[in-house]
Amino acid sequence: QDQRNDGCPGCVSCSKGCSVENQRIGERELSKLKWRCRRGLLENDLFLERFFLRHELTLTVGQAKSLNDLMDLSDNDLLDANLNRKPMSELNPALDRPDVHEVLNLLRNSR
Repeated sequence: QDQRNDGCPGCVSCSKGCSVENQRIGERELSKLKWRCRRGLLENDLFLERFFLRHELTLTVGQAKSLNDLMDLSDNDLLDANLNRKPMSELNPALDRPDVHEVLNLLRNSR
């Protein structure tokens, strides 16, 4: 799925005012991110696998950074975040940011 709105190469969404954050992640970076996202809990692996099946073609650099930041959570905290059992402000206040919440919503909607 190509969601670019104006034919700008590498961007998912822009008005010719591209920023690196909005550019699609490259294949090599995507491969590294997928490796980084391998988890010890099967439930997390399933969420992440579905996320990549649904979003890997449109994943932006900014979203990849946010997902990478989420991988700093422990497996149990990541599962709690995915299932919305605990607020991010309780799990890791440094990750209580709009960009991280955007990626969490993508993860949750990929179930």
